[in-house]
Amino acid sequence: MSLYPSLEDLKVDKVIQAQSSYVANSGNLAILSETATSEQSDGVLYPRLYPELSQYMGLNLNDEEIQKNMSLVPAPDQTVARPSSVNYMVAPVTGSDVGLRRAEVKQGIRELILCKDQDGKIGIRLKSIDNGIFVQLVQANSPASLAGLRFGDQVLQINGENCAGWSSDKSHKVLKQASDQKISLIVRDRPFERTITMHKDSTGHVGFIFKNGKITSIVKDSSAARNGLLTEHNICEVNGQNIIGLKDTQIADILATAGNVITITIMPSYIHEHMMKRMASSIVKSLMDHGIPEV
Repeated sequence: MSLYPSLEDLKVDKVIQAQSSYVANSGNLAILSETATSEQSDGVLYPRLYPELSQYMGLNLNDEEIQKNMSLVPAPDQTVARPSSVNYMVAPVTGSDVGLRRAEVKQGIRELILCKDQDGKIGIRLKSIDNGIFVQLVQANSPASLAGLRFGDQVLQINGENCAGWSSDKSHKVLKQASDQKISLIVRDRPFERTITMHKDSTGHVGFIFKNGKITSIVKDSSAARNGLLTEHNICEVNGQNIIGLKDTQIADILATAGNVITITIMPSYIHEHMMKRMASSIVKSLMDHGIPEV
């Protein structure tokens, strides 16, 4: 066994020292310019361990480009989000954006305890899909809304009874016969839905076109395109706020005022259409909870 460290050990130590020094001195610096990354490790910056940002996936991430794309112009088109041809900002995968937190689709299951209102109702409609029971509508200011139920949640149990294989009628019957004082629901969070986070470009758009809440087109090279948004999907939420039943102009207003980072919750259109089948649009427009969730 050698008494002296090997050359490989010395290289690893040097990298660790450089990284530790960088973390201690860089503050909140999130992106390095090409010039900065070209400097050798001197206790301040990382050594060149990976391709430079300008060479990685063709992204242009210099300081000038970032500042240019952070400026916004208000009053975007009501139903179209056109991208700037030089906007290469990608959406964060993680972060503390409030809309991202409101829109989070969690993978676990949870228990909710509800009481009926003075009319003996809890304010939800349920729909049977693929032998599961799903929340079709949550009424505004109802016990279900106050408990945090959302459109698309799957109800697994009602008062200890498994709902698998139930019809919509049976699930409503069980709720109707349940005690006014305590109804226990075991719920899985929106299994048919997923979220997409996007950045607005310098004109205030993210790059997709929708009609009746359904995404019909994706603009080339837009944030929507780069972050994997798909057509033939319906928008269910914008930054966690339910928009089902709203007019396209109302949805566009919410998108326009939603801030620079937007997280939308989407569902495949064929599932959405099945979910909304046999439910009058007037009921959705008048009863659906469009409140902003608390985080």
